[in-house]
Amino acid sequence: MSRTTPAALLALFALFACSTESAEELSFIDVEPRVVETACGQCQFDLDGEGCDLAVRIDGTAMFVDGTGIDDHGDSHAEDGFCNAIREARVVGVAVDGRFAVDSMELISTDG
Repeated sequence: MSRTTPAALLALFALFACSTESAEELSFIDVEPRVVETACGQCQFDLDGEGCDLAVRIDGTAMFVDGTGIDDHGDSHAEDGFCNAIREARVVGVAVDGRFAVDSMELISTDG
């Protein structure tokens, strides 16, 4: 028997909360971890905004992240930080209205 994950609950909430919006606006729901690129949206992915904000790039599309911040995963301005390097991470979440609501995010080590 499968168990309901927090991401699945978030996805269901998003579907019902957006009932007045078209289904096309809900890009995808990840209930299993997916490996994505992650970095500073402004510094590495050329997204518009002020300052430095965490973003992911999934299937070639970059979007800002809600649910975790750029400095929650180390110093963003370190040599391997999000402002200076594009990293890989395993994420679970929901993409809605051009933003990614993350349920979990785990950086993949850059160590050999």
